[in-house]
Amino acid sequence: MIPTPYYLIDKTALARNMAVMDQLRAASGAKVLLALKCFATWPAFPEMQPHMDGTTSSSLYELRLGAQKFGGETHAYSVAWAADEVAEAVGYADKIIFNSISQLNRFDAETQSIARGLRLNPRFSTSGFDLADPARPFSRLGEWDLTKLMAVADKISGVMIHYNCENDDFDLFDQQLTRIEAEFGDFLMRLDWVSLGGGIHFTGEGYPLERLAARLKAFQARFGVQVFLEPGEAAITGAASLEVTVLDILNNGKDLAIIDSSVEAHMLDLLIYRQSARMQTSGPHPYMICGKSCLAGDIFGEFSFPQPLAVGDRLSIADAAGYTMVKKNWFNGVRMPAIVLKERDGSLTVARSFGYADFESSLG
Repeated sequence: MIPTPYYLIDKTALARNMAVMDQLRAASGAKVLLALKCFATWPAFPEMQPHMDGTTSSSLYELRLGAQKFGGETHAYSVAWAADEVAEAVGYADKIIFNSISQLNRFDAETQSIARGLRLNPRFSTSGFDLADPARPFSRLGEWDLTKLMAVADKISGVMIHYNCENDDFDLFDQQLTRIEAEFGDFLMRLDWVSLGGGIHFTGEGYPLERLAARLKAFQARFGVQVFLEPGEAAITGAASLEVTVLDILNNGKDLAIIDSSVEAHMLDLLIYRQSARMQTSGPHPYMICGKSCLAGDIFGEFSFPQPLAVGDRLSIADAAGYTMVKKNWFNGVRMPAIVLKERDGSLTVARSFGYADFESSLG
C-alpha cells in the first residue's frame, strides 16, 4: 500500500476531459493550450498531449517546462519579462505575449523573430474574488486603451484576453464576448489570432458544448482569426484527489480528525480563498478535518461520515489537481505528497516521491 499523503491522478477521469477537448476542437476549429499556472504535473502530460495543442505559461520556467515536456504550440506570457529572460524565452516560444505596450516596445528588437502579442484587458471579468479579478480597479494586467492598441497593431499578430474565472454560464460568456466584439472589433480585425484565455468551465456536467463551439467558430469567421483557449481547471476537473490518513481523533466541542497533510502546504488555494475542501462522503457522524501543521486555521472543512473515524482511516479529498500541485510547499517541513497515477486498469504507479533530501535542498 502506498504511504500517504499523495496526489492521485486518475487517468480514466482525465481521459473524459480530454474527450471533451477533442469534441470542442473538432466542432469549433479553436485550439486549446494547457495553462501551466494551474496544472504542470508533467508525468500526466502523455495523457493530454494528443488532445491539446500545446501549453501557455506565465513565467520562463513554465515556458521551458511546456516546451520540453509537453511540446506542441508554446505561448509565453509574463506580467513582466526581465531583460535576461527574453532571449531564452524566444528560444522556447512560438508566441511571446507582453502584458504592456512598454514591454513590447522595450523588447521589440529581441522578439522580431517570433509571433508577438499583447494582453488585452476588457475591464470586466467573471471573477467573484477581488484577489483574482483581472479587471479590479488599477489592474496591472493588460492594456485597454483602444487608441494605444491601434498604434502598435503593426507590431503584434494577436492578443490574449483572460477574463473568465470558473465561468460555467455560457450565456454570460456570450454576452461578454459580444461586448468585446463591440468595443474592440476594429482592432481584432487587424489580428491573426486571439486567445480567450482560461476559466471557461466547458468540461463541467451539462455545459452546452455545441453552443460554445458554434460561438467560437462564428467569432473566428467574423474576425478572420485563430482562436485559442487556455483551459487549466477545465482540463483536470475531477481528475485528481489528495489521499490522506487520519493520525489522531479528539474533541473540543466538535469531533476533530487530524490528518497527515496540511491545507497551507498541500492545497493552499483553499486557504487563500477561504474555501472548504471537497469530499464525497455523507452520514450521521460529523468531523472537522484538520491539517497537521501548526497553523491554527489549517482546516480542510467539516464533513459527515457513515461510520465514526478512527486512527489509520484513509480519506480522499477531491479536486486536488488545479492550483494545488503548482503551489505545494514545505511549510512546517510537513511531508510532501507523492505523485501517483491511477492507470486505466486501476493499478497505481508512483511517478514521484519526496523525502528529507528534497526538503533540505529547497532551503539552501
